[in-house]
Amino acid sequence: MNDHDLAFAPAWRQAELVRRRDVSPVELVTLYVRRIERLDPTLRAFITVCADQALAMAKEAEAHVLAGRDLPLLHGVPVSVKDLEATRGIRTTLGSRVFRHTVPDSDTVVVERVRRAGAIIIGKTSTPELGVSLAAVTDNALVGTCRNPWNLECTTGGSSGGAAAAVAAGLCALAVATDGGGSIRIPASFCGVVGLKPSQGRVPRAGGLGRAEPNQFSQSGPISNDVRDAALLLQALAGPDPRDPSAELREAPSDFLGALDRGIRGVRCGWSADFGHGAIDPEVEAVAHQAAWVLEELGAIVEEAGIRLALGLAEHFWTIYGANLSAAYGHLLDTQPTELGDDARTLLERGRAITGAQYARSLRVVHELRLQMDETMRRYDLLLTPTTAVTAFPPEQRPRIIGGRQVDAVTGIYPCTFPINMTGQPAMSVPCGMLRGLPVGVQLIGRRGDEATVLRAAAAFERARPWNQWRPPLA
Repeated sequence: MNDHDLAFAPAWRQAELVRRRDVSPVELVTLYVRRIERLDPTLRAFITVCADQALAMAKEAEAHVLAGRDLPLLHGVPVSVKDLEATRGIRTTLGSRVFRHTVPDSDTVVVERVRRAGAIIIGKTSTPELGVSLAAVTDNALVGTCRNPWNLECTTGGSSGGAAAAVAAGLCALAVATDGGGSIRIPASFCGVVGLKPSQGRVPRAGGLGRAEPNQFSQSGPISNDVRDAALLLQALAGPDPRDPSAELREAPSDFLGALDRGIRGVRCGWSADFGHGAIDPEVEAVAHQAAWVLEELGAIVEEAGIRLALGLAEHFWTIYGANLSAAYGHLLDTQPTELGDDARTLLERGRAITGAQYARSLRVVHELRLQMDETMRRYDLLLTPTTAVTAFPPEQRPRIIGGRQVDAVTGIYPCTFPINMTGQPAMSVPCGMLRGLPVGVQLIGRRGDEATVLRAAAAFERARPWNQWRPPLA
């Protein structure tokens, strides 16, 4: 296997090669560090590359292999971690000048589990400041704008754009990312990779910088080139932790890997182009719709779902998201206001101004939305939508009119992702085609707690329409 093929080999395959002693963890780390050195000055996918620490961890991992020890799921496999997760001994910035010199002395629970799975952290991927962007792109004052490896003039989307760009360009096989409104799925769609947002509460949340954040919407999850890799990382991350205050999904997770080969005959799927409240580019809709018919050819039952979500959901999403962001980082407006960028300052100020009555009204809307979606999911095992309303675009040219309709200035490009954060369901974007040299993703949405069916369908689609041979020009 040459270096290029090894760089794009799925993480599960790399783990097998390490166990068989066909490849060493040191070789893998060295390969990816060299690719990062060559390609990342153009991409700007990483905020911090920890080559020395990764090499030291690789040598330790190699010693465990040679000693014949029992090896965990991802032993010796280099992974990236989005720079919102605190990493012990590795700089953690949250994409902000406020934290540009911060080196935590502890990990978040997610990073603890990444290390426990035997993975080697090769670097911290780029995120907009504090993980939010009014422009729906990944940029920050530390490294600038993250570029899409399929077209360097275009954005990766946000906020896990660095993670998606790194995986798409072969700078790592597997990335740990976060999704609070589409932040895993949007970049996955724009960059032609796999991105899974687990059910709310499936992956515990504890530790990190700032103050404890009430968390109704966000989950950590995988970005990868391969559905099995996504299942593998979810298996490593999932399960309750006593430090997580969430009341949801406290049971041990099921066998996600075991679901991949079961096929989808008889699985009931409802197609919705726009949830009745968004606008989708007709060409994007057509490509994603073709993916739905592929699932039907594989034995699924596919029909129009006829879903119409309430208008104005974006306002309630941002009310809750903004208030929670203020609870976590609002003190920075008082202590370090000049270090904050414009978007972060604007969102924190908006969050601080939200009243209790506004917050309560928005919580009620979320409750009503969940009831509506629960009723819909009594009819379907899965919902299918385009992941995004458009393909990737130049960062300074965010679409304001899509399909002939004016759209929301922020959420207009992702009308089908942020409602799923509000409902707490699992959702996955998988590559389903190309338009003018840019990837298109289809979103698979399951019942709360049922990542297994989402992964089954994604794996079946991957086998029928493999995308692993797709490589962006930069790579």
